[in-house]
Amino acid sequence: MADAAAGGDYRRGAADVMKRPAEQSRTRPDAGSNTAGTDISQDRQPHTKRFVRLSGIRKSFGDHVVVDDVSLEVREGEVLAIVGPSGAGKSTLLRCVNLLEVPDAGRVEVHGHLYEAGTRPNMAALGALRRSAGMVFQSFNLFPHLTVLENVSLAQRRVLGRSRHEADARSLELLRQVGLSDKVNTFPLRCSGGQQQRAAIARALALDPDVMLFDEPTSALDPELGVEVLNVMRQLVERGMTMMVVTHEMGFAKSVADSVAVMADGRIIEEGPARQVLESPEHPRSRTFLQAVVDR
Repeated sequence: MADAAAGGDYRRGAADVMKRPAEQSRTRPDAGSNTAGTDISQDRQPHTKRFVRLSGIRKSFGDHVVVDDVSLEVREGEVLAIVGPSGAGKSTLLRCVNLLEVPDAGRVEVHGHLYEAGTRPNMAALGALRRSAGMVFQSFNLFPHLTVLENVSLAQRRVLGRSRHEADARSLELLRQVGLSDKVNTFPLRCSGGQQQRAAIARALALDPDVMLFDEPTSALDPELGVEVLNVMRQLVERGMTMMVVTHEMGFAKSVADSVAVMADGRIIEEGPARQVLESPEHPRSRTFLQAVVDR
């Protein structure tokens, strides 16, 4: 891992963020509280260190260009919300960050780990980049034959080389923090959708990522269950986790995100401070989209 602070090897990943003393973070809600309307986006310190940089990203499937020459930056501790109509290329762009989709053109940088389109990274470099960017999907993607605890522990043992005891100890701590202490020995199909998604968040955090990628994490959930997931995400924001979130939850984006990027037809058509973009969009396509989804 690249040195992230003068004088030592400092990781602002989940392992540090989730352990930060209370006096160093803002007051955080309980996992079960409904805090969707509380604005915390104005409280954070200015962001200086660049964690994610995408330059000229292009991705096609056959003749269909899904992401077209997209460039953006996310700095340490920043929350970027990516919004836009269906088919805009938002999820594909997010998957390019950790190379689940390999860009046809452009450059990806995640906390010092680089990928240039057209090159062939070695497996160690690819693994390091992917570990640096944890991802939570729409559909949970938990292994149905493993318990919640086993789902969170497995990748730690396979990827990080932790012993079963070490992995289980870390998993139990994370599951406690996302409000799932009573579900550790439960199989995913016996959990609600919100519980499964919180388990998926714990699984991603268990690899100590530098940035978390969320792809419509509440889109498959009823509103009540979605609040459970949003509250856990808010706790991560309050502890300083760097995040990129593809979302249709505009209230969440307005109150939590530092910046918003609006995508349409594979391009970013508008980007800026969250409240400015969501309340006073300048691009006509942004205004049309936001008028349809934001309750004003």
